[in-house]
Amino acid sequence: MLDNLQPSPPDALLALIKLYAADSRTDKIDLGVGVYRDNDGNTPVFAAIKEAEQRLVDHQPSKSYLGPEGDMAMVNGLLPHILGDVNNTIKIDGLQTPGGTGAVRLAADTLYAAGARRIWLGTPSWPNHAPIFKAAQMEVLTYSHMDVATQSLDWDALLAALDSAQAGDVVLLHGCCHNPTGVDYSAEQWAHICAVMAQKQLFPLVDFAYHGLGQGFDADSAGLKTVLAHLPEVMIAYSCDKNFGMYRDRVGALYAVVQDENVLTDVKSNMASLARANWSMPPDHGGAAVRIILEDAALTGMWRDEAEAMRLRMRKVRDMLAAAGQAGSADFRPLATQNGMFSMLPLNKDQILALRNDHGVYMAGSGRINVAGLSESNIGKFVEAVGVVSG
Repeated sequence: MLDNLQPSPPDALLALIKLYAADSRTDKIDLGVGVYRDNDGNTPVFAAIKEAEQRLVDHQPSKSYLGPEGDMAMVNGLLPHILGDVNNTIKIDGLQTPGGTGAVRLAADTLYAAGARRIWLGTPSWPNHAPIFKAAQMEVLTYSHMDVATQSLDWDALLAALDSAQAGDVVLLHGCCHNPTGVDYSAEQWAHICAVMAQKQLFPLVDFAYHGLGQGFDADSAGLKTVLAHLPEVMIAYSCDKNFGMYRDRVGALYAVVQDENVLTDVKSNMASLARANWSMPPDHGGAAVRIILEDAALTGMWRDEAEAMRLRMRKVRDMLAAAGQAGSADFRPLATQNGMFSMLPLNKDQILALRNDHGVYMAGSGRINVAGLSESNIGKFVEAVGVVSG
């Protein structure tokens, strides 16, 4: 039976990780892996998480199952931070998922069960988006999200895609800090998108993976709130992996917003049933730590301060890159107008290979860089290297 399997293509990012680890140069730079790094190149555990985990060690009474919905106190505790006052005016319910990835997959399965068959995806996007939707039997239709040469939003391509969409189609929207481009919508663009989607009867799935790491928690929620104000039904795939630093613990949630309380009950029962068939019960440890933070005002303040420090460091790196201006054919100035952890540079594969071989700079073959991999100590080397390979 298993002899029938053909090898899957190797994951390019995993291969890059191995190449970086094997490089003996002391001044090498890792801009490939999509995790936050501090100024010393470390991915620290939040102090708030450490305190919450200690409380679990001291006081957790059991590790028995919670059920397919997971830790509902955590799920509900996130909502005031995601939605602010809007949380009290809408009908919303959700459940815990294994990371934002689990939330996206469960959303796809739920939407397929509800009759959705097509989803629109702006590209470039997170590389796992299309495989997830295809695995859920949905047809993926794409359009250009960004003009890589100018690093600006491809607004005309988006409008053309929405015009081509059919009633009942799903549209994936990045809530903030677009992965991998960093190019987000303005308030006016969010309103325009939502008005068109309402007129065309399109369904919004908002992937909200980097909340708080763009312009701050409240500002990063503005686009989602616009969606909720314009459209009667919404699904939100939320990740705690980045803004709580819980990468390996896989903490996320999937929410559904509807107009009818009875419909919400049916949606929740379908989500729980599909979750049961996928992973049975979500992992508890990370979710419990997040819940403890959200239930304690002091820990909540500590967590938000730590997330804000991450955001400010990445903003400083962006401003430093923008101040460098032009390096060879690469213009760093647009990075100041972008948000979050990622940006894409207009470099070709040969230039990216030369960066790796000649300068010890490791980045994805698409041109995506993790700006958190840069610091005051290595940003000059990086800019110079880009100028050399693209000059």
